[in-house]
Amino acid sequence: MDKIASFQVDHTVLLPGMYLSRTDGDIMTYDLRFIRPNTPPFLENGTLHTIEHLFATYIRNSPLKDGIIYFGPMGCRTGFYLITRGISHTDAIDITKKALHFIANYNGDIPGAAKAECGNYLEHNLNGARKQAKIQLEVLVNWEVNQLVYAT
Repeated sequence: MDKIASFQVDHTVLLPGMYLSRTDGDIMTYDLRFIRPNTPPFLENGTLHTIEHLFATYIRNSPLKDGIIYFGPMGCRTGFYLITRGISHTDAIDITKKALHFIANYNGDIPGAAKAECGNYLEHNLNGARKQAKIQLEVLVNWEVNQLVYAT
């Protein structure tokens, strides 16, 4: 089998940030990397889960909602994938920062975290999500389109 694109990225040099993982026509997959690969501690499951719920809720209620295809965690627990269609790189960076700001300052019930709405509704960590969102905001504060390229 061919090695998929994400396994061809040198994870020994990858730092926290936001990267364009792949382009498929007008579909863009962004790598939103919170943790440097292979350097624990990794995102705790409850934190990862809560970021997923809050980030996805925020962007799917934003003016860019029609261009959002998917937001979800990486199995390695170092970050997330954001998949968009028809959204500029500048807008993708901007909506990511806005979603992180929303999470960093969120107080309230976690959307979609009831038993009838979620397959693991008891495993959430709002404080952890807020902390990690603040850290990632510091990483992305001056992030520019030219920084979406993986280091080689």
